[in-house]
Formats: sequence, structure tokens, C-alpha cells
Amino acid sequence: MTSIVSLDRVALKEKVVDSPDVNTVIKVIPNLYDFLRSFYNSDYALFFSSLAKITEAMKEEQYCSEHVLYFAREMRVRAYKQYLQSYRSVQLKSVANAFGVTVEYIDRELSRFISIGRLDCKIDAVGGIVETIRPDTKNASYHNTIKQGDLLLNRIQKLSRVIHL
Repeated sequence: MTSIVSLDRVALKEKVVDSPDVNTVIKVIPNLYDFLRSFYNSDYALFFSSLAKITEAMKEEQYCSEHVLYFAREMRVRAYKQYLQSYRSVQLKSVANAFGVTVEYIDRELSRFISIGRLDCKIDAVGGIVETIRPDTKNASYHNTIKQGDLLLNRIQKLSRVIHL
């Protein structure tokens, strides 16, 4: 379960989905097989129902119960990111149908994750569309280089003042 939260899609396939060790024991834990396969195969309606069952089971476990909210939130964010990365824009109704929830729920959920910076998209409530925003890596790299260069210049100036004293 921790691998599903932390690994990217390629590593998840390589280390978990295709692992003979995992496949021999995954069916022992109820709903875990459906949870893993539905997430990897992008069957989001089954994923959401499996996630609900998994989190209910986690609440009963002594060590997992403290982490249920974190796990559920991170898995929902990962599923939304996975779904939205395929589209430049998609209707809220389509997103809601894919996840097997209402439009109001998906609107509220996506809005919350967008506002805290977890999803790179915006919602056009009038048109009922979710538009993904592709991050500009060149611009971010440029700003990072400027910031690092500025810090380096400040340190060199401080060092030169110390040396001249």
C-alpha cells in the first residue's frame, strides 16, 4: 500500500504490479487487488469504491488508523493527476462520471486541491470545464538559476568583506 502512494507509474508497474512476490499475497488482503489494478488500469470508479473499502479496513488497524486521512487524500490527488494529465481540458461531468461521483463533489474536491497547489489546473464553472495547466519548466529553471546565482553573489560579497578586515 505504501508503494502505491509513493512510486511513479513506471516504477509501480515494475516493482509492484508485475512482482511475483506481491501477486502471490495480494489477494489475501481484501480489496487490495482491485485497488491496485483499478488505479494502474485507470478504472477510477472501481478505484474510488476500493479506496473507500481500503480506508475502512485501515481504520480498524492499530498502526494504520492514524494515517488513513493522509493515505486517502494522497491517493485521490494521484488519481486526479493521472486522469487529468491525459487531457488539456475536460468537462466536469466527464470527470465525475469517470470517478463515479457527482459533479458537485468533483467540483468541490478539485477546487480544494487546486487552491492548495496540489493540482495544476483550473475550473471554468460557467462552462463546466477543467483545464489543465502545463507547468513551464524552462521558466521555472530560469528563475531557480537566478535565485541560486543571487545567493552565491551574496555569499561571495560577505566572504570578501571578511577577508578585507
